[in-house]
Amino acid sequence: MKGLDCLDSLTRQQFTNPVVKIALLSELVLIACLAVQGQQPPKSASQTPTSAPEQTPSAAKPSAPSTPVPTQSPLPSPQPQATPSLRPGASPESTPFTTPALPGPTPTSGNTPAPSSSPSSVTVQSGSRTQSAANPLTLDEALRLANAQASAFQQAGLNEQIVAEDVKQARAAFLPRVSAPIDYIYTSPARGVSPDPFQTFSFIAANAIHEYQALVSVAGDLDISGRLRATLAKNRALLTAARAGTEVARRALAEAVVEVYYGLALAVAGRQAAEGNLLAAEEFQRITSLLLSGGEVAPVDLTRAQLQTTNRRDELERARAGEVVAAGALRVLVGYDFLKPITTSDLALTVPVEDAANQITADTISKRPEFAQFEAERHAAEQEIRAARAERLPQLSYFLNGGFDTDSLRTPPLNEHTGISAAFSLSIPIFDWGASKSRERQARLRAQSAELVRLQAVRGFAEQFYAARAQLISAIARIRLARQGVDQAESNLRASIARYRSGEAQVIEVTDAQSTLVTQRQALYQSLFDYQIALSRLKQAAGQ
Repeated sequence: MKGLDCLDSLTRQQFTNPVVKIALLSELVLIACLAVQGQQPPKSASQTPTSAPEQTPSAAKPSAPSTPVPTQSPLPSPQPQATPSLRPGASPESTPFTTPALPGPTPTSGNTPAPSSSPSSVTVQSGSRTQSAANPLTLDEALRLANAQASAFQQAGLNEQIVAEDVKQARAAFLPRVSAPIDYIYTSPARGVSPDPFQTFSFIAANAIHEYQALVSVAGDLDISGRLRATLAKNRALLTAARAGTEVARRALAEAVVEVYYGLALAVAGRQAAEGNLLAAEEFQRITSLLLSGGEVAPVDLTRAQLQTTNRRDELERARAGEVVAAGALRVLVGYDFLKPITTSDLALTVPVEDAANQITADTISKRPEFAQFEAERHAAEQEIRAARAERLPQLSYFLNGGFDTDSLRTPPLNEHTGISAAFSLSIPIFDWGASKSRERQARLRAQSAELVRLQAVRGFAEQFYAARAQLISAIARIRLARQGVDQAESNLRASIARYRSGEAQVIEVTDAQSTLVTQRQALYQSLFDYQIALSRLKQAAGQ
């Protein structure tokens, strides 16, 4: 403790040197500008983020340990964007799927931090990002692309077409079936009978030794039992259910796209914030190294500054990995190639509507397509009950044939055996071992199951609506608090740097202020993301 007091006393005495104070003042002002103004997120939609080339601060060493003269590196002018980028000309939204070629700076044990990246890697990434930022992917475009990709929505559309064919088949069952059978039947002559032109054929069921048939046959069923009508009504109800299911799948896909889209926007914002935080930490470490070379601070201050830089580098690497994963998820949904850059809108430009929760009411929950699907499935089960009951009623069929059935293709016999035949068949079911009754019980159970699913869905949809509404209200309040927190954290960082400059505070107060600002910015971006997701879920729950 006595050693620390002496060190602190020595530090206060060194701060009285006018030359050193002027040098420290200029460098600490640069830190404040970089940490506070360079990452200020926009607070209104009117502020449009712009991209400008930035220069990485150079790590200059002092010429003499006794009198450190810091060299000011050229700094970028404050931009109204969410977070400054480490790469010149980099777009804030571009996200190549491959692992970024720009690695984080490697920690060094010396007093002067190493440069964060090589110029060649910066040039490659800058070109792709600038090109992809020219045409950002909007949410509407992402939804359109996702609808055209292989998904559950596409599968639901195919199922709807399959059921539509069932309706056509059920409707065709009412119409007569026309066919044209053409047959030739040969029967051997009877044994023990002398051969003559009119031989006796061996089988009694045959009509002649040579029999020629060419008929036009018309057959059909007369729906006296109501079985065909019940089948047609059931298939129509299933088609209605399939159409509603297609709409349900489309809405589910849209909700997934919205979550992944804003998930990528959140990842981009996190990566941008991490880049800016690393810049501020490296600059603070460099200045602390200069102060240590001049004997103005204790070695423990440099160690703490290096730890802060290491944490910021780790934070940046994790943010980059999260951005790659989020970009890949969006590419899967929209059908982009995994090497193609993808861009999104800036999450920081989101302006929440204060009364958004009050504009969507629970009265529209009943308009959800799931209810139409449940009702159609229940109606289909009822029609299936009718069809199963009709199987125990008489069935009437008819057959009409026109053509010839002759033993010779010569004109006299052919004209003699040309004509028309008609037949009606009445089938009366007597006993089927309870199969039709079993199918009727199955249909009744399906109707009961559909009703139970509907009742459960009513409660579930109401719960989803009020949960999403509560999340939306909470997100709006958190955005307001987070923006206040960012302002307060920026003010706290400026005050901490001023106290550290005058010798009234230790370096740990500055590092804590930097960490607090990082946390508040992350909270702001997370609340903006939660607002978009909660709004989407509320509209989904309300049937919009």
